[in-house]
Amino acid sequence: MQLTVEQTEGGIRIDVYLAAHTELSRSAVQKLLCADEETISVNGMRVPKNYKTASGDVIEIEIPEPIPLEVVPEDIPLDIVYEDQDVILVNKPKGMVVHPAPGNYTGTLVSALLFHCGTSLSGINGVIRPGIVHRIDRDTSGILIVAKNDAAHISLAEQIKAHTVKRIYHAIVLGSLKDEEGTIDAPLARHPIDRKKMAVSNAPGARRAVTHYTVLERLSTPFGAFTYCRFQLETGRTHQIRVHMAYKGHPLLGDPVYGSGKNSFEQKNSDILHGQCLHAKVLGFIHPRTGDYLEFETALPDYFETILAKLHG
Repeated sequence: MQLTVEQTEGGIRIDVYLAAHTELSRSAVQKLLCADEETISVNGMRVPKNYKTASGDVIEIEIPEPIPLEVVPEDIPLDIVYEDQDVILVNKPKGMVVHPAPGNYTGTLVSALLFHCGTSLSGINGVIRPGIVHRIDRDTSGILIVAKNDAAHISLAEQIKAHTVKRIYHAIVLGSLKDEEGTIDAPLARHPIDRKKMAVSNAPGARRAVTHYTVLERLSTPFGAFTYCRFQLETGRTHQIRVHMAYKGHPLLGDPVYGSGKNSFEQKNSDILHGQCLHAKVLGFIHPRTGDYLEFETALPDYFETILAKLHG
């Protein structure tokens, strides 16, 4: 892979720059920069991990072969929306982590996929995230696509980078939105204090984030006003919808990170409301082998329908 630094992108740490322009995480970039082999070079030379980009820099990246997979396959039922030799689309349930991480090494979507697909998953993301092209949060339900070979992974990653993958979410937010529809165009970066959170920011390395929203229904209840919304992502940053709506003053119902947790409806329905009320409903993409446009839609999960019914009274 070869990248040329644009004039407006000089002065950014190389690990931050590459994390923003590739599917690699920042920690993965740092490991490649420190590797014995020259996997990342700038203008033909090795650079330290704190190197800052300059306009016109030519960065070359050679992704090493993935090491043998050590994540344990688990016989976990999957709600498969579509599958062929190149891709598999899964309707992920609320509460399932996509890939192993500290505190969540078992029961993940990756473990279930390894049992179902065997070795037929792309190796681009290495040991922990085979086939994973994009993620949705643990407590977000809905559809996501997994690549079954490297060619499919590259094609899908390029589509995501070009913002051509159609991703529509449904959510319930606190309060009544002022407009029937709109666009939030606000860059996101890691929160300056709490590194597990994201925040709207103009700090160096912040990435453009664009969310389009449409009001589906306004709900007036004894617990206050709520709005049932449709969101279409133009970009797909970490926690994007959750951060953008909190930034607008309308956090997602049940969001334990970006909401206050003080809403009386949340407190009364804590038995069914575990985390943000957010569902990835629609996914559309160009098939990496056939070139055909495919679009799939999932139904709202039971918990979401139950919450809507309660809000309707």
